[in-house]
Amino acid sequence: MHDSSTRGLHSAEAAGASFVQSTAFELLSRAGFVARGLIYAIIGILALKLAFGHGGKLTDQKGALHTVAQQPFGKVLLTLLAIGLGGYSLWRLVRAAIGHGPEGSDSGFDRVAAFASGIAYGVMCFLAVEILLGAGGGSGGSVKKSTAGVLGWPAGTWIVGIAGVVLIGVALYQGYRGITQKFLDESKVEEMGPQVKKWISRLGTFGHLARMVVFGLVGIFVVKAAIDYKPSKAVGLDGALAKIVHHSYGPFLLGIVATGLIAFAVYSLSDARYRRI
Repeated sequence: MHDSSTRGLHSAEAAGASFVQSTAFELLSRAGFVARGLIYAIIGILALKLAFGHGGKLTDQKGALHTVAQQPFGKVLLTLLAIGLGGYSLWRLVRAAIGHGPEGSDSGFDRVAAFASGIAYGVMCFLAVEILLGAGGGSGGSVKKSTAGVLGWPAGTWIVGIAGVVLIGVALYQGYRGITQKFLDESKVEEMGPQVKKWISRLGTFGHLARMVVFGLVGIFVVKAAIDYKPSKAVGLDGALAKIVHHSYGPFLLGIVATGLIAFAVYSLSDARYRRI
């Protein structure tokens, strides 16, 4: 019985490894970087237009998906986006599960980060499918509603507070990756020309620092919501951008952060080509 269970486990591992090394899995994973880039591009462009006084609006990932759905051939585009987001989520979850890719092993921290990222993008894939089915509502208030629900749980204040601290930690990690350019360790730099590597380095640094700002703000206000027991203080990505624009020199600061998010979008597209899968 033990031998048959062991053989079954080895067979499952072999099948998983075979799938991970397949061309289909690689294409699906790389499509995920394109989807990630498109979402950040929409958020950044709309925020940049607002900063320059040319209309625009502040939105989050779900709002970006609604924006895609409203375009000509929106359902087709959103279907492709959902496939890409699902592919990215699958890739991150697989890396979290097996702890390595063809080029090397992941650290324990990398596996935890991959799991969290896989869940987050899986949720976005689900939201895209919801919108396609006509069940996706607007993006406003979702973070406040979620926070209010969790605060009502036993130890809910602690859970919300820890979630906020984790987001602040993610923000600091984004800043670390940007400043040190550690993100290049995951890219096929040997296949880049000197100019390509220079621009990807700059875009990646700028983009990671912009994500540090917005994730940090989201985390800070989630922590404040827990401390004050006020769900209304929690904000999402769109709320974080709103906090920026309401400060002194707000439009100028929003313009910088929005440009950074667009830079991250372009960097994501480069990941579709150069990322080690």
